[in-house]
Amino acid sequence: MAAGFTEELLPADPLELFAAWLHEAEETGMTDPNAVTVATAGADGRPSARTVLLRGFGPDGFYFYTNRTSLKGRQLAENPRAEMLFFWREMGRQILIHGEVHEAPEEDSDAYFASRPRESQVGAWASEQGSVIPDRTTLEERIARYTEEFEGAPVPRPPHWGGYIVAPYAIEFWQAGDFRLHDRFVYARKGDGWTVERLSP
Repeated sequence: MAAGFTEELLPADPLELFAAWLHEAEETGMTDPNAVTVATAGADGRPSARTVLLRGFGPDGFYFYTNRTSLKGRQLAENPRAEMLFFWREMGRQILIHGEVHEAPEEDSDAYFASRPRESQVGAWASEQGSVIPDRTTLEERIARYTEEFEGAPVPRPPHWGGYIVAPYAIEFWQAGDFRLHDRFVYARKGDGWTVERLSP
């Protein structure tokens, strides 16, 4: 558990603090420090959550990539809002991001897809993410089909696959404290800047 998480140490920009905490998580050697739970809800209000990998962040928001016909893709089409939760047990830290969601630019999705292993690229064509299939053989047959189809050529990005950007309107930083007296600070978007307040644990 890190000590000394006080108001005096808070930067004006929460992305600066996010970058520092993510770097410290990476330095611990933990598996997938960029793993983040993304919660969405469709028009019916039913929530769902899953873990994805953060693939970038900046002033415009936090990036992840997925099949847009998946449940999360369908829910985001109906209700373009999401929450992202990073939980680093080893460090006693959490970050909760509340944001509006929009699709990443096509060129960003193209560039990231091109950087993936070829097997993952083929898998993006073969897997109708979240749909019911009778058995593993069905998936393997689809993989074989697309492997053959794209043999000897680059694998193009499927039209149903791409990135999302979660543009935050609030970011909460949570640091574990003794006897559950945790330190919690929430940044809220205000114009071109941010306000920050301490929350009761």
